[in-house]
Amino acid sequence: MMNKKSGIAVGLVAILFAIVLLAGCGSSGMPSTKVPATNSQGVPDYANSSNWLSLPSSKTAEKKVDVFFLYPTAYQQSSSSDPIVCAVNNPQMRSGAEAAFSRTATAFSPLADIYAPYYRQAAIQVLTMPLDQQQEIVGGEPTSDALSAFDYYIKNLNQGRPFILAGHSQGSNIMINLMADYMGKNPDVYKRMIASYVPGYSITPQYLEQNKELKFATGADDTQVIVSYNTVAPTTTMPDPVVLPGAMVINPITWTRDETVATAAQNLGSITLKSNGYPVLDAQGQPKKVLSYADAQIDTAKGELICSTVDQATLAPGNSMVEAGIYHSFDYPFYYFDLRANAENRIDRYLKSK
Repeated sequence: MMNKKSGIAVGLVAILFAIVLLAGCGSSGMPSTKVPATNSQGVPDYANSSNWLSLPSSKTAEKKVDVFFLYPTAYQQSSSSDPIVCAVNNPQMRSGAEAAFSRTATAFSPLADIYAPYYRQAAIQVLTMPLDQQQEIVGGEPTSDALSAFDYYIKNLNQGRPFILAGHSQGSNIMINLMADYMGKNPDVYKRMIASYVPGYSITPQYLEQNKELKFATGADDTQVIVSYNTVAPTTTMPDPVVLPGAMVINPITWTRDETVATAAQNLGSITLKSNGYPVLDAQGQPKKVLSYADAQIDTAKGELICSTVDQATLAPGNSMVEAGIYHSFDYPFYYFDLRANAENRIDRYLKSK
């Protein structure tokens, strides 16, 4: 969906820091272009820097945590002969991923170093398939790539730092798979997870029952928890395809789980998008804050987050398979500065607890 309207001592310290950084990165260190990007089957090697959408140029002292981010669906089949899962270097997917990153992951930019891998992505057309087929496809190469990238990140780049997991849409679906596969097997890694922000897909009680080490957020302050919601208008003509039965929701303005309305005036700030999917920027080149734009109310029965204050007529779906009123592409933009403030709060709470 897009808006229609578009000294020597200093030197020694630096050298020592570089040595520590390299030592902490493991045998491979930072990704480079010295290894092949993929093997003969097209499987990406995350030791190659071309397979990363976002890599920090260096660790910064003021940022004490990382974000590992998976972007939303950016690939679609142009014809039925196109593969349902694209290559990791697919130009359309990479271009769309960059736009999506600009309106989602940048919410965390002031707080953390962001690592975001490219991955072989399922086409948006998977949403027309039965759920079990969707999960089989997304749980295949896309999830396998994300697990490989995350494992590389943990072993070579993370250096034992606390981290946030974040995603959107297909990225959230894959992140949910990643948590289920990785965290139970690696409890020491899970202890360093501050929170997992996965709006744009569903966390269900059944998922938590199957993954008992994981838990859903209950407020603004808890850590090692999952945050999820899916935003829609008060009335829509089709169900949101990413809302599963029993979907759990937290309000991204008040960080409560009841049906109390959070007014647009309570919202810390939204962002709006240009027709190309990138955010409108302010004079400093940062996403421009828009106040009193989007409210939020949980519909517990439907497992949805209702936004009633946005003019639906000014927003158009970004794909013919998603109808107006399903604000899927705006899960982050509507509540952009609320997400930033909440992540900052959870980071502070986590660090103070250690």
